[in-house]
Amino acid sequence: MYFNRPDLLKTRLQAVLLAGAALGLGACAPNRVANSDTIASDYRARHAIVVGEAPVTLDLFPAGVQMGFANRDRVRNFAAAYQRDGRGPISIQIPQGSSADAQARAAVDGIRRDLAAAGARGFVNVSTYPVTDPSLASPVRLSYLSLKASVANKCGEWPRDLASGSSLEGWNNTTYWNHGCAHQNMLAQQVADPRDLVAPQGETSSDVPMRTRAITSVRKGTDPSTTWTVKSSNIGSAGGQ
Repeated sequence: MYFNRPDLLKTRLQAVLLAGAALGLGACAPNRVANSDTIASDYRARHAIVVGEAPVTLDLFPAGVQMGFANRDRVRNFAAAYQRDGRGPISIQIPQGSSADAQARAAVDGIRRDLAAAGARGFVNVSTYPVTDPSLASPVRLSYLSLKASVANKCGEWPRDLASGSSLEGWNNTTYWNHGCAHQNMLAQQVADPRDLVAPQGETSSDVPMRTRAITSVRKGTDPSTTWTVKSSNIGSAGGQ
């Protein structure tokens, strides 16, 4: 008997259409919500570069008591880097269990003198380390702690299958886990000062004579740019001919 009332039938049809639209919108709602996978898909967040303390090492192979000029230059560069970025004591580790143990112990005094001559003054810790293979050359190892940039996790890990045939895990249109790790690691290793990743360096003072020259030229109405004059010469006229 409800079909005899067009107004009631129209009201029921409108209620059914509104309920269907509500269900359709409810089914699409979860796709509009951002989840944590959206952030994790960025390789810069997944393989973040962190700054922490790490040892800086130098391996020396002294020839007897004499350090040699090449080793002395290495020690001086090591001491200069320690003065610039190092912290804590300098550690000198000599091998124990190799055929060159006596030479390594004899070279410690020379290393101390070279460090002091290069300006690295402070406490020096001398210790030994066991040699696993006596047939290989065992160095005298110098080290100190310094700031170093590195990737938070290891590269080369594949926790998920890229193209799984037994499940839908690898069918997502997202980057794989190891994507960008090598790029981040290379960037971290190439940074000379890891503190630049945290904050920029301060601006240097301006070139006052160059700025004054440019301002004076502008006030005179002349071109403030620098003009370079390149004089070409015949290669056969070299040598004073």
